[in-house]
Amino acid sequence: MTNDRTTYRIDGFSCANCARTFEKNVQEIKGVEDAQVNFGASKITVQGAATVEDIEKAGAFEQLKVVNASGPAPERQSFLKKHRMVILSAILMFIGFGLVIYYGGQNPMTTGFFLASVVTGGYRMFWTGLNNLTRLRFDMKTLMTVAIIGAALIGEWPEASVVVVLFAVSEALERYSMEKARTSIQSLMEIAPNTASLKTQDGIREVEVGDIQIGDTIVVRPGEKLPMDGVISSGHSSINQAAITGESLPVEVSGGEEVYAGTLNQNGYLEIEVTKNVEDTTIAKIIQLVEEAQEKRAPAQQFVDQFAKYYTPAIMMIAVMVAVVPPLLLGAEWMTYIYQGLAILVVGCPCALVISTPIAIVSAIGSAANRGVLIKGGVHLEKIGQSSLVAFDKTGTLTKGEPHVTDFEAASGRLREEVLAIAAALESQSEHPIAQSVIKYAESEGIRYSDIDINRFQAVTGTGISGEIGQHFYEIRKPDDDALSAQYQEAGKTAMIITEDDQIIGHIAVMDELRESSRPAIERLHSLGIQTAMLTGDNSNTARTIADKLGIDKIYAGLMPEDKLATIEDLKKEHTVAMVGDGINDAPALATANVGVAMGKGTDTALETADMALMGNSIHHLPFAIGLSRRTLNIIKANISFAIIIKVIALLLVIPGWLTLWIAILSDIGATLIVALNGLRLLRMKE
Repeated sequence: MTNDRTTYRIDGFSCANCARTFEKNVQEIKGVEDAQVNFGASKITVQGAATVEDIEKAGAFEQLKVVNASGPAPERQSFLKKHRMVILSAILMFIGFGLVIYYGGQNPMTTGFFLASVVTGGYRMFWTGLNNLTRLRFDMKTLMTVAIIGAALIGEWPEASVVVVLFAVSEALERYSMEKARTSIQSLMEIAPNTASLKTQDGIREVEVGDIQIGDTIVVRPGEKLPMDGVISSGHSSINQAAITGESLPVEVSGGEEVYAGTLNQNGYLEIEVTKNVEDTTIAKIIQLVEEAQEKRAPAQQFVDQFAKYYTPAIMMIAVMVAVVPPLLLGAEWMTYIYQGLAILVVGCPCALVISTPIAIVSAIGSAANRGVLIKGGVHLEKIGQSSLVAFDKTGTLTKGEPHVTDFEAASGRLREEVLAIAAALESQSEHPIAQSVIKYAESEGIRYSDIDINRFQAVTGTGISGEIGQHFYEIRKPDDDALSAQYQEAGKTAMIITEDDQIIGHIAVMDELRESSRPAIERLHSLGIQTAMLTGDNSNTARTIADKLGIDKIYAGLMPEDKLATIEDLKKEHTVAMVGDGINDAPALATANVGVAMGKGTDTALETADMALMGNSIHHLPFAIGLSRRTLNIIKANISFAIIIKVIALLLVIPGWLTLWIAILSDIGATLIVALNGLRLLRMKE
């Protein structure tokens, strides 16, 4: 099997069933090993050798336009150009009805206009439907083709014309609805500029972002959007990062800080050293992951797909039985029951049912992405709403992840400066946030530590660090049960002891500030009926103090990374668990939870680790995501129920003989419109 995979953008999909037909057609192209259509993102990924011309030929029944995904999007046709044949078909139909009033229904001229209307508006559908029949594929176009041909054969030309026009209107509604839902995602693609101001030895010149290299310096003036990810090399400004984080409030940035493509420079002149190629920027990865998310179908969507697979052939069998059995067994009139059978084919068209789920999923994922919540698939969207317990890592999730030293005490008989220098020298070998806080504290005290040599340095995750200085062995680690450490812990601080040859020579207390959004988010989760838990490596006293401030239900303290994993496994026995962490140290627990939610702020790790990412690096959007999920599931259930009930009611009209082709197609259009508008409501959901 070849690894040659190419993704193409598609313009022209009218329905999900048509997308599946297109997928099968591409799979049958010589040289193609596999093809997968992403209807939500309007893309197809082809494995094997196929030209754009081959793929467009496979989509000729829909007049699909195909371009390579790495290139510009297909040129969109105007409304009149896209629907010109349908408009012409409708005009011919209305002329036909006008002639019915003037000449009567049996006039050859009247029949001619209705025939012209049917051919003009339905020739593509007939071509597809007949082709499907030869291959024993039963979809909505197959049903409609048989129904319209049958209506024509029994002389019901006005109704055949109406069915063609209204079915085309139904397809146009479905296409419009999906395009409206996709717009929320496609708008992300337009966030970052296509050009950048590149600083060179000869001055500043405008270049395409694709020509920018890592290490280049770009200039961003006040009021401009950043075209690339990078690090500020010069300047100070306020940056609106709503495109990445969903946060409308700007953040202050200056030299050395990371900034992201698509964000808005509000008031300062910035020079930025580029750190990523255009295809690797954070916004590019978000777009890619959001589009891929639409391929991961929710269980509800899988149910609809399976249901439709058996539903359409069943409708055809019922239609045949209604048309044949009463005349054969009961001596009923053939024309009456053939007409009823044709009406069943029309009412059985599964447009509303098929669109009921994907339009809701695409709308929800797009709505979440525009608020800085990246949901990586319909299955995760469904699971987060089913969560009954949310477990939080403490550091960097509930807190800011920027600890600072609040207390430092040297043991009696030891010089404070000497002990602090030893602590700073040891911590300089570590990358842990607490280590950085100790170093900053020592430097603020004017302590010199860089000339202290550390031998046999060792860091043990969740325990502490150790090393040798001269003839002595030193450790900075979790405390034993001593009074001073207990005092720090009661105040909600993280306590550590410094030992020399197992003798305590100093105490350090560190505190990490709680995020302002943590308590309101916890309260909103409780209001949704969700329990909360905190998993931390801190001791129980510190953990209890923090949990009490936030109102968290359950505390699991003193945990090593493997303990967090085991705790999540235990919690899953009673709950559907969502785990929220920083996406690095908590990766095993995130992967084990029913839904893993990573804290992001645009980091690659957050984007790649979990099932969801909170790009604002704050949990205040989490209750929104859960509420969005629950509303999406309710809308999907309502859509499916409504689509099926309408079909059942229409089919029951067969019993008294009231079902007509008019009623059948109008019920289908009405159901499609209501289902589409119901799904689109998710685009407007507020927090």
